[in-house]
This record gives sequence, C-alpha cells and structure tokens, in this order.
Amino acid sequence: MKLNCFFLGLFLCFLSNAVFGQQPTKKELEQKRITLQKEIKEIQVVLFKNKKEEASLLSALDDLTKKINTRKDLINAINDEAEGLSREINAKEREMATLEARLKELKEEYAEMVVHMYKNSKKQSRLMFLLSSKDFTQAYKRMQYIRQYADYHKKQGEEIKVSSELLMSLTDSLRLKENEKRSLLSLYQKEKDSVDREKVSHQKLVNQVRAKEKQFTAQIKAKQAEDRKIDRDIQKIIAAAMKKSNTNTATKTNASGFALTPEDKKLESSFVANKGKLPWPTERGIIVRKFGNQKHATLPGIIIPSSGIQIATEKKTNARSIFNGKVMAIMKQPQGQKTVMVQHGNYISAYKNLDEVFVKEGQTISTKQNLGMIHTDVTNGKTVLAFSVFKKTIKQDPEPWISKR
Repeated sequence: MKLNCFFLGLFLCFLSNAVFGQQPTKKELEQKRITLQKEIKEIQVVLFKNKKEEASLLSALDDLTKKINTRKDLINAINDEAEGLSREINAKEREMATLEARLKELKEEYAEMVVHMYKNSKKQSRLMFLLSSKDFTQAYKRMQYIRQYADYHKKQGEEIKVSSELLMSLTDSLRLKENEKRSLLSLYQKEKDSVDREKVSHQKLVNQVRAKEKQFTAQIKAKQAEDRKIDRDIQKIIAAAMKKSNTNTATKTNASGFALTPEDKKLESSFVANKGKLPWPTERGIIVRKFGNQKHATLPGIIIPSSGIQIATEKKTNARSIFNGKVMAIMKQPQGQKTVMVQHGNYISAYKNLDEVFVKEGQTISTKQNLGMIHTDVTNGKTVLAFSVFKKTIKQDPEPWISKR
C-alpha cells in the first residue's frame, strides 16, 4: 500500500508540473535551437561566403544585422533550453530527495522486522506457535498471520530493491542533465561573445552609412519605386487574365475571379489544402525580407514595403514552382530581369529577379519544376529571389503558405 501511494505521489507531482507549467517540451526547445544554428550557417554561406569587396555599405550592414538578430534569437533559444533543463534538474532533485527519505524509512522498517523475527525465533518456532493454538480456528488465523508477515517482509525487500534501482537511475539521469546544461551554457557564452564582436563591426558600418544617409535614402526610394511598378504590372496582368477568362467562357461570367474549369477548381482546392506544406521556391536559402511594411534598421523614417518575401540563396540557383499550375505570364522587369507568374486557380505565385527562364507562357508545370535561374547582383554578389503570392490581384503573405525549414 505504501509503495503504491509513493509512486502515485511521484506521478501526481509530474502531472502537476506538466499541466500547470505548460512549458515547451525539451524536444521543441532543442529543435528551435538546431533550426537557428542551421540558419546561421546558411547566412554565412549565402550572405558572407562570396561577399565581394566592392559590396555596398548598406548591403553589408543589412547582412550583418540579419546575422546578429538571428544569433540573438539563438542565444534566447539556448537560454530557454537551459532553463528547461534547470527545471528538469530541480524536479529530479526533488524526486531524489523524496525517494531517499522513503528508502531510509524502508530500510529502518526492514531492519526492525529482521530483529523482531530473530527475537521471536529464539522464543518459539513457528510450529510451536501453531501447535499451541486452543482450537483449529485460532491455528488457522495464526497460519494466516505468519503468511501475511512473510509476504510483507518479502514486499518490503522488493520495494527497497525497486527504490534503490530507481534512485540509481535518477542519479545517472541527473548527471546527464547537468552535463547537457554545462554544454548549453558553454554554447551560450560562445554565441554571446560572437554577438559582442559583430556589434563592434556593425557600429562601424552604421557610422559609415549614416555619413552617407542622403545617398542611401535616395537609392532605397528608387528601388522601392521600381518594386512598386513591378507589382502594379503583375496586378494588371492578373486583372487582364481574369477579364479574358470570363470573356472567353460560355458560362456565366465570374466577375469576382477567374472562370475556372472543374479541373482548375480541383487544382485550386488542392493548393489551398496544402497551405503551410508547400515547398520553398528555392532548394535552400534564408528569408532576408518579410512581407509587409518594415522600418529600416538603420535609416530613420525609411519604411520598406514588401509585397512578398525575399530569399537569399547561392549563385546559380534555380527558382522552382511551389505547386502544380500553368505559366500565366513571363514579364520583363525594368533592369532586364524577368518575372514568371504561375496560376493555381484563383491563386498566382510570382518568381521575380530571374536571369534565364526555362518555361513558356501557357505551359503546364509541376511542383518543384525549375522555372529559371535567379539573378546575382554584380555589385554586392547577392543572389536573391523575390517571391510573391496573390489571390486574384490581392497580395498575400507567402510565408504561411510554404513549409517550415
């Protein structure tokens, strides 16, 4: 009975920690750290490995800012994981303290029982104890008592053995957790030292950029105007295609979108059903600009609108379709690069900043099919795909559509 209550107490202790703490699991914390470590390696490859000496200050500053911010996220993730281990260590220490106290109590009870049995064996044997009974009923009860006492003695021994083994297991587990925590704290300090060094370089770049603030502000605004024109042209192409599809169809016009065939509707339904699981438009890379309006990290008053996401990747990397569809249009950008637009029912995915294009308008394509080679900027050495998703002519945030890496 005592054994059952003891293990029930341990279970309830564990259950209360799990229910009321609501902390991320060890696996979740570890996975977050691993993901951020991979991202830092990816940043080093796609942003710093082939960095040209003549790269613009602003580009270099953006890259270093991205790296520092990611490393800060990694430091926070390591800290969260270390705190999680501390909670596990504290819980195991409490379990061990409870178990050690119980084990001490068991051993004392067992020792008393052994002494009692020894003393009783000196006075009279079990046989004499039974034979001295007044009647059969008393003898039967005495026999039952002897059996129960022996069973209890055996159970006490077994409980001591189980508790000792559990205590040994907890001790080994605690030692592993403590070693794991020491490794994390070492990694934490290493990343913190890296951030401190990078902050020095970052401040130097900030000072240089601010010395030429007007020049860089003008460059940013010119690039924003170019991006807005590309987006307007994409929306005009989509609107014209919707109008054409409704004009050509023999069915009732669908003013709110494309006139879709049953196959097109099935394709769109499948596209929507796979939201969050679609492959990336590049085999590898990192997101260097997110969707929506964002404040510039260095230049005050500069807001950078983004109609999609920008993915930095390695040179000579191809853009690939995120889903089955049909090439709606291939558009030439102001600087000579191309944009490929792929239709998935009422949804359109757009792949901007391509040098070579491997597909033709009207061509049916499949998921992960290569569409074209991404342009590499000769000034800063960056290879960046600008990727957008539209529902009809309305811009969507592409990130929730593609899978997590």
